[in-house]
Amino acid sequence: MSLFGIDSLNWMLVFLRTSGFLAVFPLLSANNIPLRVRTAIGVLLASMIAPLLPPVSIAGLSFGTALGWMITEVSVGLLLGFVARMVFYAIDFAGGVMAVHIGLSFAPNPNPFVNMQSDVPGLILYFLAAMLFFCLDLHHWLLVAFQRAYVVLPVGGASLRESSLVNLVTQSSGIFLVGVQIAAPIMAVAFLVSLVFSILARAVPQMNVFSESFPVRIVAGLVVFGFSLHLMAQHLLNYLRRLPEDLMRAAQLLGAA
Repeated sequence: MSLFGIDSLNWMLVFLRTSGFLAVFPLLSANNIPLRVRTAIGVLLASMIAPLLPPVSIAGLSFGTALGWMITEVSVGLLLGFVARMVFYAIDFAGGVMAVHIGLSFAPNPNPFVNMQSDVPGLILYFLAAMLFFCLDLHHWLLVAFQRAYVVLPVGGASLRESSLVNLVTQSSGIFLVGVQIAAPIMAVAFLVSLVFSILARAVPQMNVFSESFPVRIVAGLVVFGFSLHLMAQHLLNYLRRLPEDLMRAAQLLGAA
């Protein structure tokens, strides 16, 4: 560690946290963004943040302590990035629920933002959330919150406590609530279609309910999806605007005394 000066050690620790954050940062961690670009962004952010922080003294610093700080900073960056990406996990869940109720779960499409297949409703919501995310400059606000997190969570000052675990579990469970709220109109129309065809099946036993209801379910689901897209955008907007506050809250709990 004697090879590194105080400033260089500080920069390296900031770069490790920034790299972990960008590894799961919404949209900027997409597969179609080259690794060199993300690394360059991490170097730029670390070079801008490190001079604003108090220097880290290496006097009496052992290799084990320095290694522990490095692992801690990477873990903190990954955790903060995970918190910032919560809404997009909710979009995946909501898209899957809507696709099952509409009947489009058999036709997944490649998602350019993640290395996986997404259902059509989820893919549309992903693009909608991406448009809102960048048009409202939320990527800038998230980066500002990430920089301000060093005030409550300095380098090497993170520790995992019960309060931070409770907060993480609470936010993770909120994914399902957000997903159900987004998919609620589709779930309602699917229930009504199932109810109507259940009554018809009792009245006309010869009817093949499954095959007859399938096109009606798709058409009704797509019509309701189109008319309720504005409502879904409002739900997404409400939770997207909370991301910087959620990130600061997670940092405060990790750095609480």
